[in-house]
Amino acid sequence: MNITDVTTGPVSRKILLAIGVLLWSVLCAAPCEADGSTDRSLLEDTKLYVSAPLRWEADGWMKFAGTVLAVGVAHEFDRSVRHAFEPGGGQALDGQDPNSTRDAIPAVALLAGTWAFGALAHDDSERHVAWNMAESAGFSAVDTILLKYLSGRRRPNETANPDEWFQGGDSFPSMHVGVAFAVGTVFAESGGDEHRWLRRTLGYGIAGATAYARLHDNVHWFSDVVAGAAIGMSTAQFVMNRDDQTAQKSGFSVVPVEGGVMFTYWRVP
Repeated sequence: MNITDVTTGPVSRKILLAIGVLLWSVLCAAPCEADGSTDRSLLEDTKLYVSAPLRWEADGWMKFAGTVLAVGVAHEFDRSVRHAFEPGGGQALDGQDPNSTRDAIPAVALLAGTWAFGALAHDDSERHVAWNMAESAGFSAVDTILLKYLSGRRRPNETANPDEWFQGGDSFPSMHVGVAFAVGTVFAESGGDEHRWLRRTLGYGIAGATAYARLHDNVHWFSDVVAGAAIGMSTAQFVMNRDDQTAQKSGFSVVPVEGGVMFTYWRVP
């Protein structure tokens, strides 16, 4: 048996698929398990993001199992969802994605708009939200690129078979959806509660619309979209958790002293 037989055989494909899903699940669930470090820098956040599985506890493994189950269930509906969007003349298998830029614009506009509002209003909190949106989007993009390379799944505009993995494709998972949910979730769950309904409507609305567009355009399978959404939401949760940990571990306070007050900075190790 030569190397080609080993790497392309059905058993090996199943093993590689399992490894790919496992790695995706680790990257997806890991953001929920950040530690108590208070250093907010891109480098520190990246190190914590990559190493998060080492700190998993019972709830982390539950999220891991739920992630695998969700993708597996979604995969069972790949054909039926594709057919639901199929036009009268059938789906073209030309491999074209003419709306890629259009589908990316809403999430980019939401991020840029948040930053612009913060800059024009001199609102540091909104500029910080924009930074978190960008960081979440970056983590999601790296995750999806890695998993696209590992899975090699062909897109529904290239084949009618949703089980063509390790064929040099780039369908699984959807980067557009991953980035949209990363940006949208941070926007939706950040800031004060006064306008929470509006932030959630915009954030999740844009993310959901992006997912719908990718399915409607026949450039992703349903399980690609579910995987992308899970990655985006989990990376967003990781970044927001890092903010919460920093806020809980340090701060400024005013201490009354004889003859006046004293400003102090405190930090819990």
